[in-house]
Amino acid sequence: MRVLSVSHGPTVPGGVFDEVAEAAGHEVERWVVPLGGSPQPAASYGAIMVFGGSMHPDQDTEHAWLEREEELLREALADGVPLVGVCLGAQMLARAAGAWVGPAPEPEIGWFEIELTPEGRSDPVLGVLPARTEAFQWHSYTFGLADGATELARSAGCRQAFRVGARAWGLQFHAEVTLAMIRDWTTDEGHELPVPADGFLAEAERRIGEWNEHGRRLCEAFLAAAA
Repeated sequence: MRVLSVSHGPTVPGGVFDEVAEAAGHEVERWVVPLGGSPQPAASYGAIMVFGGSMHPDQDTEHAWLEREEELLREALADGVPLVGVCLGAQMLARAAGAWVGPAPEPEIGWFEIELTPEGRSDPVLGVLPARTEAFQWHSYTFGLADGATELARSAGCRQAFRVGARAWGLQFHAEVTLAMIRDWTTDEGHELPVPADGFLAEAERRIGEWNEHGRRLCEAFLAAAA
């Protein structure tokens, strides 16, 4: 398939999701939205993957390109293009689908338990995860559910995953993240950490291997559903 990978800066790429797509032989086209330009029409892709960023989904004044990204996601939803959004990507998907997006009650930065809903356990993508697992998070925003959307996972703090229709998934947790990405974020956004950076990174080093296996399975399941 032709897969569009949408990112928002050099430290927030597609991580293991891009790796899985390329290893499976798909043609991965990358669009770094803040750099400008435009991808092809949404319907020209077999799947679209949208990743995270340090900006928020309601900061149009600071980031005028958010509107352009929303237009692509609306087009993908209308055309039934398989779509997965991660963190900011999930928030933008929720926005494009007409749901509320805004600050979460508390930030989640680090490892937090998520639980699949009954619908999540039977979902072809989220269902590859354990019913409960600790997921890597780095966010301070959350989202509501659009009309017709289905909640697939939650944490104690906020909604963690949803599906819009049959072919669009939003993941608040960072299933795509690599250890190198976590190191970059710790350097760039270390002031947000709830614990000292050394301990935060040491925990990431212990957990990242198993977590990346979950991420790869999620991406494989998404690409299989897209195909």
